[in-house]
Amino acid sequence: EVLGEDKLKELLKLGKEISIYWGTATTGKPHVAYFVPMSKLADFLKAGCKVTILLADLHGYLDNMKAPWELLAYRTQYYEAIIKAMLKAIKVPIEKLSFVRGTDYQLSREYTLDVYRLTSLVTEHDAKKAGAEVVKQVESPLLSGLLYPGLQALDEEYLKVNCQFGGVDQRKIFTFAEKYLPQLGYAKRIHLMNPMVPGLTGTKMSSSEADTKIDLLDGPGAVKKKLKKAFCEPGNIKNNGVLSFVKYVLLPLKSTEEFMVERDEANGGSITFPSYATLEQAFANEELHPADLKAAVLRELNIFMDPIRAKFEEPEMKKLTRLAYPPPEKKKGKGSNPQAEPEEIIPSRLDLRVGKIISAEMHPDADSLYLEKIDIGEEEPRTVISGLAGTVPLEEMRDRMVVMLCNLKPQKMRGIESQAMVMCACIEDPKQIEPLSPPEGSSPGERIFVEGYEGKEPDEELKPKKKVFEKIQVDLKTSQDCVAMWKDSPLKTKLGFVKSASLKGAAIC
Repeated sequence: EVLGEDKLKELLKLGKEISIYWGTATTGKPHVAYFVPMSKLADFLKAGCKVTILLADLHGYLDNMKAPWELLAYRTQYYEAIIKAMLKAIKVPIEKLSFVRGTDYQLSREYTLDVYRLTSLVTEHDAKKAGAEVVKQVESPLLSGLLYPGLQALDEEYLKVNCQFGGVDQRKIFTFAEKYLPQLGYAKRIHLMNPMVPGLTGTKMSSSEADTKIDLLDGPGAVKKKLKKAFCEPGNIKNNGVLSFVKYVLLPLKSTEEFMVERDEANGGSITFPSYATLEQAFANEELHPADLKAAVLRELNIFMDPIRAKFEEPEMKKLTRLAYPPPEKKKGKGSNPQAEPEEIIPSRLDLRVGKIISAEMHPDADSLYLEKIDIGEEEPRTVISGLAGTVPLEEMRDRMVVMLCNLKPQKMRGIESQAMVMCACIEDPKQIEPLSPPEGSSPGERIFVEGYEGKEPDEELKPKKKVFEKIQVDLKTSQDCVAMWKDSPLKTKLGFVKSASLKGAAIC
């Protein structure tokens, strides 16, 4: 899709140089769908355009801190290195390209003043609407995410380009720029958009969703495993990520429109499709089996990915990858020496999340237990049994936001399996219990962390025999301000502190 096509044709008639920029926020590792914009950048270069790649490091931080500040520089170096490796893999001469980092100019006095000027014009509604397809959406968005579209609009002026290029998911930001840049006295730019490649699950491919993407550094075995699980229903050509790879990634990168599928003679033998349309039709008619299509996609993907993998096997690139994406802390495995490797008892091992109670009723077989369905941001709500009957009225449990411990081993309570635990402030004498409350505006599934222990992965499951929760629980309590604490550090989300309604100095259980 093109916005401003007439203006583009006018510039070409006048013999004007066409300058284009494509930006990418330096967040999660780039995946194979990045080949789509890379192939278009190659087309622009062949057409004589001046092309700039913006490594939008500041944008990555503003989008709900997907790129932590301390990792920004390393993430930016990683993106530049892997994009160059991709372009070399598809034989694009990178000498014709220029790379720019957002923080090279977005922290300048002039740019900052323009950001303030823009904030005096843009409504919250317009900012949220513009970023709806790009910025992670939450019930109470951070101000940083609302700034994101305005900064992207200003980039067009500060990079001095005629056009901005991006995916169709950027369309609302592009129309936002067309509306507001002229109000600052700047020219309206041309906008060029490529289609988005569906991920392996049929939804948008995302750097932050491992199940939807194939990482550029995934080995052949990992790619084969992911493709094997990919959604590719026989005859179904809608939201088919495997077919989309062929249409939007593989064929544009090949020198021919032909696509060969190798098959055993028993299955009809190998066949070459002269175009994507004939391939799609054969699949729709179930003349082409999903397994044969996947095998052909695997073969072609590996051709393009092999030189990238080889580049990142170099010691310098391996080091950069570790710095940009530090590996999670290793969990203690079987056979480890407990004296040589003492188990670390830290609160980040708890998988604490915001939950919303969808329903609450009495347990059918126990007068002291409640049976609840609680949304914690997963596909299905979890079933939870809570021993709160007689202390917390049932009507107070319904439709309330709570704090959930999600990685205890599920256990049956009077015949029904409980899959998580509602965290409460508790006083024994006289007995009082209050469910902890997350900050106002929290959404189901949001992570709750202990200040000073951010960014560490919780245990997949807390082993009952090791008593990890019990050891951490000893130091869980509420402060004199009713704030939930672990030792001297508060429990919080990005929106604020976890609290009890009124219980001070209470244990948390």
